[in-house]
Parts: sequence; structure tokens; C-alpha cells
Amino acid sequence: MAERLTLTSSGAPEATDFNFNPTRLAVARKRRGYTKSEFAEKLGLTLKTISSYESGETVPSLETLSKIQTVLGFPAAFFAGDDLDEPVCFDVSFRSLSTMSAKLRDMALSQGALAIHLNKWLEGIFELPVSNLPDLGAETDPEVAAEYLRQAWGIGQQPVKNMLHLLESKGIRVFSIAVESKSVDAFSTWKGDTPFIFLNRFKSAERGRFDAAHELCHLTMHRHGGPTGRNAEIEANRFASAFLMPRSGVLAQLPEQPTLRELIRIKQIWNVSVGALCHRLHELNALSDWYYKSLMVEISGRGYRTHEPHGSPRETSLILPKLLTSLYKEDNISRAQIAEKLAILPTDLDALLFSLVMTGINGGKNSGRRAGNPALLSRVK
Repeated sequence: MAERLTLTSSGAPEATDFNFNPTRLAVARKRRGYTKSEFAEKLGLTLKTISSYESGETVPSLETLSKIQTVLGFPAAFFAGDDLDEPVCFDVSFRSLSTMSAKLRDMALSQGALAIHLNKWLEGIFELPVSNLPDLGAETDPEVAAEYLRQAWGIGQQPVKNMLHLLESKGIRVFSIAVESKSVDAFSTWKGDTPFIFLNRFKSAERGRFDAAHELCHLTMHRHGGPTGRNAEIEANRFASAFLMPRSGVLAQLPEQPTLRELIRIKQIWNVSVGALCHRLHELNALSDWYYKSLMVEISGRGYRTHEPHGSPRETSLILPKLLTSLYKEDNISRAQIAEKLAILPTDLDALLFSLVMTGINGGKNSGRRAGNPALLSRVK
């Protein structure tokens, strides 16, 4: 049986009434980017000892628990909560798994666990949109699947004005992952009947939209299996391209032999990168191989692969700011207090909301803009 501990008002572990949860120790360690060996070295312990703590075979002493709290920077109460619903690798679609280290993968998955923890808490207060994602697993052509989903959602051939708002309105929970590495683009998973997408918000706005559409494919076409590895990623890229740049809509606006300047004008209509638009037009046979290569050389030569011309504004959440505002105005619960209720640091909460909630709210006050359906603020009775 786990050693029983309690907490002082300062949050330090003390005598007897506190259940140590080994699974939370593993989540906290991975969130901070430590392997078991690195964590053991930090604490001056053996790898075997850390493994025994995380498996629940043994329980750290009060002194060791205090060191763990100091090294990982999580409140002591975090290690006493119920099991967290951490995404597991085989249930998750990672865009760049082949080039991603196990450490980076674990950092991303542990942030996913904290996001699901936050979402569960919010769902206990608010009635959030339920999932409205059709199962497209039987469709083998991503172009057809993307076209079907556009029609089902009433988008037709029009540009998706705000990808993040669209996903949230269809019951998809979108959170950010704070992993400063190009090998971690995005990932998605289902938890029960709720779909989640996690985006690396250090990417450009255009890249974030494409990543979101890419993960949308995994949620709709690959939920119950299908292609794996590189084949699944190629299929998801084709889906994302077709979803953001529908065939008829894009071709209707295209001059016979578009210049780079004209492509930059058109890409602003669809809120995609000029490189993605060029690739899509080549895929649709609207550009010859030679002309496509020439345009891509020019795009690269002008530095547009890393600095997008006329970049799109970064998309922000519609739902999360309204939830934070409601909690602050109606319940006087600030962001810091939300973190306290979740037994995480405010910085860990902010990492999940990074640039998804671009307001000056510390506690939930909004920036003066009002948007969205008031029904999104319905509270659980």
C-alpha cells in the first residue's frame, strides 16, 4: 500500500494522509523532458529506484518526495490526484514519428495528458460542443474524403476562414504543445467520443492550419486503423491540401500561367503558404513539372519557405477565452486558481493555451472582443 502523506499549507509533504500516485510522477517527469536515467541522476538515485517509484512498487520517502517536487516544479498535490488519462503512442498520430526522439514524444504526450485533465475539468462546469465528425475510414481517396467533409459541414468550395473555430464548433478540442522542435508538428487522438488535436504553436499561422487539417484526416479516416507510417502521413497531407484548397474553388481563380506574384495573391484567399498552394496546383495538373520546379526554386530563393510573404494572422480559440472569461466573471476564478485546482503550475496551464488565447487575461478578463455562440457557455446543471 502506498505511504500515506498529507500537505502543509505551504504545499510541502508532511505526515500521514496523502496518497502518492506513481503514474503522475511519470507524467511530471516526461513533461519536464527527463528520461528516467536523467531524472535519477538529478535526484542522486539509481535508475532502478526511479523505475520502482513509477511502477508503484515502492513509494518515495518524505525527503525524496520533497526533492522530486523541487526538481520537477510541480505542486505536491499533483502527485496525489487520480490517474491521468495520458495518450499512448499507438493511439496517437504523430506527423514526424520517424524523426522524433522518445524524449520529445514523451514530452508531447505528457502535455496531452495535462490538456485532457484540463478538458475534463472544464466539461464538469460547461456543456461543450459534442463531436460531429463522420467516420470516413471506408474511404480510400483522401481527395474524395475531404470533399465529402466539406459538403457535410456546409463549406462547399469556399475558403475556411478560421480553421480553429471550425474544428472547435465540430466538437474537436484543440490545445497547444510547447515543444520547441521542428520534429514535433502536431498530433491527434480520440479519448472516448471526444477528439483532440494538439498543435505546435511555434509554427507559422499557415503551417498551423495545414497541421490542423492534416490531423483532421487522422481523426476521420484513420480512427479505426488504415495506412500506417509514411503512407498514412502522405494520405493526411493530401487530405489537408484538398480540404484547405478544394479543386474547383482553387482552379476557378487561377490564371493560365500564374506568376509567383499572382500565387501570393491567391494564397491569401485560402490562408495557406505559397509553397502549399504551388504544390496543390501541381497536384491538380494546373502547373507543368518544369514550371512547378521553377516556381519552387524562386520561392526558396526568396526565402519564402521560412518567411511567408503576406503571412496570415495567427488563429485563436473561440471557446477557451469565453470559458476563462465566464469563470472569472461569474465564479471569480482566475487562471492561477484554475492551475491550482488542477494542481499544476500556471506556466503549464499557459503552455496548453499558448497563443490560442491571445488576450491580456490573467484571470479571465477578455480583450473587449466578443465572438461566438453564447450556447458555448452553457453550464452543466
